[in-house]
Amino acid sequence: MGVFEASDIVEVAIRIEENGINFYKFAEQIAKQEEAKKLFAYLAQAEVAHKKTFEGIFAKMEKYNPPESYAGEYSAYLRAYVDNNIIFTKEAMDKELSKVTDTFAAFDFAIKRELDSILYYHEIKKLVPATQHATLDQIIDEERKHFALLTEMKKRFMKQ
Repeated sequence: MGVFEASDIVEVAIRIEENGINFYKFAEQIAKQEEAKKLFAYLAQAEVAHKKTFEGIFAKMEKYNPPESYAGEYSAYLRAYVDNNIIFTKEAMDKELSKVTDTFAAFDFAIKRELDSILYYHEIKKLVPATQHATLDQIIDEERKHFALLTEMKKRFMKQ
């Protein structure tokens, strides 16, 4: 068995989606074009839907309960890990968001984060049992949909 259970990865995905919601709300505020504002609002809502999807997957899964020094220690670790080390990280949000001053920069930031998340989930599959790969494939499919939507909309805005 790997270091993580798929339920751990789904819990991380929930946190990633929470961070994505915050970014897309920010992007909606800075966008000047009405169509871009609507797109980012839609993406924020899509992240909410993804989060709910992942919460549903999580609720049906066998949970990994590692030994803890105190209640909630492992969950706190996973949240800190996401916030500080991977997709939509606090560092990225602080450093890179200062560079996100227009719609195109927001597209670029979001596209990169969606690609990062797809790569993360592909890589993490190596750490979970093969019986749990289908759950991770569901997550990857959801992130691919976001990536495709973002890239298509960016192309549309570039033609305007």
